[in-house]
Amino acid sequence: MTVYDFKALDITGKERALSEFSGRLLLIVNTASACGFTPQYEGLQALQEKFGDDLVVLAFPCNQFGAQEKGSDEEVASFCDLRFRVTFPLFSKIDVKGAQAHPLYRYLTHEAPGILGTEAIKWNFTKFLIGRDGKPIRRYAPTVTPAAIEPDIRKAIGG
Repeated sequence: MTVYDFKALDITGKERALSEFSGRLLLIVNTASACGFTPQYEGLQALQEKFGDDLVVLAFPCNQFGAQEKGSDEEVASFCDLRFRVTFPLFSKIDVKGAQAHPLYRYLTHEAPGILGTEAIKWNFTKFLIGRDGKPIRRYAPTVTPAAIEPDIRKAIGG
């Protein structure tokens, strides 16, 4: 099993197969518009622009941490466009933990557990770097900035 086996609704409600990103690195992030880490959208966009031929950032808004993503999908899309000029794919709001967690996140947390082997997502802006083969390479805590992930992206690209 790989991330390419999953589907999710994009921010407009259209179902998208993650297999459409096959062969590229992915950086999958659970996001929120009213979080202390929200400025990381800027860094995520910078990575998308820098490595766009090799990397796709996929953002999954989530309202499970401090109710920091209260808006509708339309409001989230507007916020990301107006505030950060995001060009990478945004998906519909999902749960990333608990009984209603999206199957993609159940897979990611199992395959790339956090510190001390914990599977739970602890907060917004947890990041997963996915290899071209669709398998997780590494998980990053919310405090790890997108810029700090750049060396791992370069290594995964092979350069």
